[in-house]
Amino acid sequence: MSQWYLSFDGRQEGPFDLAQAQARARMNPQGFAWREGFAQWVPISQLAELSPDRPAVMAPPPPVGRGTDEIDFKIVGHEMQFVEIELDPGESAVAEAGAMMYKDEAIHMEAVFGDGSGAAGNSFMDKLLGAGKRIITGESLFMTVFTHTGQGKGRVAFGAPYPGNIIPLSLSTVNGTLICQKDCFLCAAKGVSIGIHFQRKILTGLFGGEGFIMQRLDGDGQVFMHAGGTVVERALKPGEVLDVDTGCLVAMERTVEFDIRQAGNIKTALFGGEGLFFARVQGPGRVWLQSLPFSRLAGRMLQSAPGMGGSKDEGSVLGPLGTLLGGR
Repeated sequence: MSQWYLSFDGRQEGPFDLAQAQARARMNPQGFAWREGFAQWVPISQLAELSPDRPAVMAPPPPVGRGTDEIDFKIVGHEMQFVEIELDPGESAVAEAGAMMYKDEAIHMEAVFGDGSGAAGNSFMDKLLGAGKRIITGESLFMTVFTHTGQGKGRVAFGAPYPGNIIPLSLSTVNGTLICQKDCFLCAAKGVSIGIHFQRKILTGLFGGEGFIMQRLDGDGQVFMHAGGTVVERALKPGEVLDVDTGCLVAMERTVEFDIRQAGNIKTALFGGEGLFFARVQGPGRVWLQSLPFSRLAGRMLQSAPGMGGSKDEGSVLGPLGTLLGGR
């Protein structure tokens, strides 16, 4: 017998047998459902199995003219990557302020208030609300829009702010929504909406590594995120649980449940070197992990700084003796 999983407002429930799933669906038909054999989550209203007392409702046609530009791109490099985006005349890309590496002369650059998507509206209050969301996530009030105003192909490139890899992803492959770290967004096709995602649980917000607020990317266009070190993508099955260092989680699909749990007993939590808590992610859905969070890299650099007890002779075969001989 197939096991059903239901999702309401991004929160997963299940597994259920068919009768339980039908009863839950009658209580709230506005969610999504998944079982083995489904390629993705399906609206409950489209499934005759969960609504035997009424005919299935046909899915609405995909929205037309959402405003997300289709862009071509290539990622250059290995450990120190940048992305080069190719724009047709009239197409645009939006990026965080200061992310540009180079551009063709025909690419017009303009700073915009908010996220530049126009998804929330074009009035001043709409733009102010979009800018307010960016302040909450710790980002700049402005983003930069790059528009090709010439003929033929135009190119603009964006580089990551620290060593690592760039993750390209089409939001259409994740049902239009991706939850990610506050500072991992690099650039996207114009039309992608960049909002906020609140952690509902107090402990998760306090100790989850990213605080109460993460970024939420909505749309159907191409987005690019950057992560430290090597990037791993894991596809979690329904009910599958993965324990992750709180700083190593880059992004996840909205169907993934995110929580925290204590890292073993008190002795392990205090002296194990992995912190007091793990991030706990539960499928179904995909998660993206990084091997070298910037916070870990910055912490090691700070420890090695002379003013913080480090030494210029760090790594020398003489060790502390070299410092003594040098008169320091």
